[in-house]
Amino acid sequence: MKLGIIGLPNVGKSTLFNAITNAGAQSANFPFCTIEPNVGVVAVPDERLNKLAEIHQPDKVTPATIEFVDIAGLVKGASKGEGLGNKFLSNIREVDAVVHVVRCFENDDIVHVEGSVDPARDIETINIELIFSDMEILERRIDKVAKMAKGDKSLEKDVKILKDLYAHLESGNNARTFETDEEGERVLSEVALLSSKPVIYACNMSEDDFSSNIDDNKYYNIVKGIAETEGAAVIPICAGIEEEIASLDPEEQKIFLEELGIESSGLDRLVSACYSLLGLISYLTAGKPEVRAWTITQGTKAPGAAGKIHTDFERGFIRAEVIGYDDFIACGNMQVAKEKGLVRSEGKEYVMKDGDIVLFRFNV
Repeated sequence: MKLGIIGLPNVGKSTLFNAITNAGAQSANFPFCTIEPNVGVVAVPDERLNKLAEIHQPDKVTPATIEFVDIAGLVKGASKGEGLGNKFLSNIREVDAVVHVVRCFENDDIVHVEGSVDPARDIETINIELIFSDMEILERRIDKVAKMAKGDKSLEKDVKILKDLYAHLESGNNARTFETDEEGERVLSEVALLSSKPVIYACNMSEDDFSSNIDDNKYYNIVKGIAETEGAAVIPICAGIEEEIASLDPEEQKIFLEELGIESSGLDRLVSACYSLLGLISYLTAGKPEVRAWTITQGTKAPGAAGKIHTDFERGFIRAEVIGYDDFIACGNMQVAKEKGLVRSEGKEYVMKDGDIVLFRFNV
């Protein structure tokens, strides 16, 4: 999974990126500090792996991972090539979802590219540029499909769907808010639109605001309202605090979070929001050689999940031996779980659940 961190210049993108990835990207108080996208791979926090490792004492523990891409700041006119527009837009095309960092704090020492703090305006600036870019892509697509429809009348509905979407964008709406049927979803899946990407708004607050009552932050409430209308996710975050957390070892991090009255780090909350937004879950494999988490989409059947490990597992799938994580922990080991009848034999139609511990049987 690849997530792009975007936002206007100087909203805290690179600071947040550095904190959650320890990648050491440059961060400074001037626009376009980030030019080439910085990339960092982080482990998905999952306490279940630690518990399974205590039981199995494996040679290796492998968590699921997320790739974060710190993309250059965007300004008005990006869709026309202003600033680093073309580079910015091409970088967004490559990610699965977008983490849009929005400045929700006042600080005269940190320059705002627009001269003032206004989350609604900042969000609109980026959304409009993505929409403009999408409209250009749609214009070309409509022309192409319309020409094809002259010789194939079945494509006339495709043209209508594309034109309806164009009108939707022209009214200032994101592609992800366009309502259509199954046929429409098929047509739209063939067009790579930036404004259709799932979005998480990360509200970057001051340490004082974040450590007190978050709901008192007027900027955060503005972003929450926008997210609700778009079907986007939103999380409060403080890039400064995340920087401090990143400099501590795991035990010190726990103490630091407790002192601040925070249940989990920004990374934990960001990963949780990403999984929820993208409809992802993790299944687990556990044994002496390795304890590992595998990320799949909700609704994936057992053979498809097996294919995440190796294509041979899917091609020669026979069955899956499955036990829920909680049941396994309650039993303490697989032998007791089998004696209690908690290990199930599932076939090709079994839909995987989050936390399933699985052993796949296959024959190629």
